[in-house]
Amino acid sequence: MLSKGKEKRSRRNRYRLKKANKSGLRLSVFKSSKHLYAQVIDDDKGVTLCSASTVKMPKNKNSCNIVNAKLIGEQIGKVAIDKGVSKLYLDRGPNIYHGIIKTIADTVRSAGLKF
Repeated sequence: MLSKGKEKRSRRNRYRLKKANKSGLRLSVFKSSKHLYAQVIDDDKGVTLCSASTVKMPKNKNSCNIVNAKLIGEQIGKVAIDKGVSKLYLDRGPNIYHGIIKTIADTVRSAGLKF
């Protein structure tokens, strides 16, 4: 559960993204204190096309780091291309676009997807 401020930022960001991108797929990135989650969502149909997370990776004390962000980006990029996705937009939620979020986005771009 997010705090009130983070929930407000997340809703504001998602509202602006959906307003600007009427028909498109969304790469939603969530960062908890222990894990990273990324999923490609089709909002028109209301389904998740593919997802990747650090939950099933080998147990570390903290899986939320740059090294695992690169792995998540590679996984989500590979699976999304296999599903036929070529273009999407990034939903960073309440997070600032730097560090882990930027690493995921850059890795997905290098896998062949366009933002």
